[in-house]
Amino acid sequence: MRKAIALIGAVLVVGCSLAPNYERPVAPVAVAWPDDAAAGSRAVTGLDWHAYFPDAELQALIAAALEHNRDLRIAVARVVEARALYGVTRADRLPNFDLTGGRAASHVPADLSSTGAELTTQRYDVAVSLLTFELDFWGRVANLAEAARAGYLATEEAQRAFRLSLIADVANAWFVLLEMNERTKIARDTVASRAETRKLISRRREVGIAGDLDFLAADGAWQAAKAELASLERQQAGAYNALILLVGKPLDKLASDRQLAEQGVVADLAAGLPSEVLVRRPDVLAAEQKLLAANANIGAARAAFLPRISLTGAFGTASRGLAGLFDAGSDAWTFQPSLRLPLFDFGRAAANTDIAAARKVVAVAEYEKTIQLAFREVADLLSAREKLATQLAALEAAEQAQSERKRIADARYEAGISSYLEVLDAQRELFAAQQSAVATRRAGLTAAAQLYKALGGG
Repeated sequence: MRKAIALIGAVLVVGCSLAPNYERPVAPVAVAWPDDAAAGSRAVTGLDWHAYFPDAELQALIAAALEHNRDLRIAVARVVEARALYGVTRADRLPNFDLTGGRAASHVPADLSSTGAELTTQRYDVAVSLLTFELDFWGRVANLAEAARAGYLATEEAQRAFRLSLIADVANAWFVLLEMNERTKIARDTVASRAETRKLISRRREVGIAGDLDFLAADGAWQAAKAELASLERQQAGAYNALILLVGKPLDKLASDRQLAEQGVVADLAAGLPSEVLVRRPDVLAAEQKLLAANANIGAARAAFLPRISLTGAFGTASRGLAGLFDAGSDAWTFQPSLRLPLFDFGRAAANTDIAAARKVVAVAEYEKTIQLAFREVADLLSAREKLATQLAALEAAEQAQSERKRIADARYEAGISSYLEVLDAQRELFAAQQSAVATRRAGLTAAAQLYKALGGG
């Protein structure tokens, strides 16, 4: 038994692997971001989401989502499952021993006994048994364990990627809800203003100062504002329900006075070089672990062509009676090595090797595709950061201009210089400018949240 254990230890040390040497594929993307990508100065590495999203209510929502979101719970459970599967596979690399004990008894009738008398026999055994253990000369079991380990790490990286996406999604849902709150308030104020204007023009029509055309225009504008308000309220309810789903639990009453402009999210994140940023993203790391698993499976498939040696044995004590089980001279042992050499499997091993090789090709392509998608996502967001800021500045200036235009149009109408159509046109342009400014402000915050995720988070 001591010699067998020594042999097992030697095999574990000198075992080889038939897996191909792994080389990380060259990233199929440019070495730098596009020229129109805005530069930043704030490093995302080490930047916690608490610091990036300073609004206290948003922080509470993100924390609740990280605790209660059901999809995240599933992702965490997948990591635990993959870790356990890796533990099961890794255990196959080492010999497993069991402590066994038993009693065997038999009775032979006289007419079947060689002595012509009844014969009763019994045997007691206690032993440490070595279950069937494969001497891993060619690294088959080691490669299977490595594939399981890479699968576990891929699942863990996927869970990290989902967690980062959840943080960004909750932030985006919060920004959308704030947008709908602001736009609904603008629409509600517009409905009230146009209702007052309609009432005023109705009185002017009664005394002959205004005509039917002015009243119908005011009435149509009022009805259009009511329709827009109903649409925005519907979207507001949908945004609230989407936030509840992400958080994973009913929400207490949220503050309705939060403003998008007060969120304090500074999107001045430095992108760095693509070769540094992309390999830090958890989704890219997960794709690479899947590639490593596919590479290891090729080694396991190749080992199926070679001999497989297995050991089975036991060492203990045996006796006819329980009392003499541990007496001197009761030692008992068995040792059963076996050799299995595949001869004719009609192409099964070759087909399994081809399957493993094809799956590696797929894994390489998926890894490269993941990097390409990540590059595009970061490049788009870097470009959007600057363009949305410029767009918002222009829309805010347009909103101020339209507000002044409406003030002048109202004064001209009151003085009888212009028709109500001029006022109505100014109202419409101001309402559109206000709505566009709020929507663009939210789009800028959404781009900031997505950029935090795209750069790999803190």
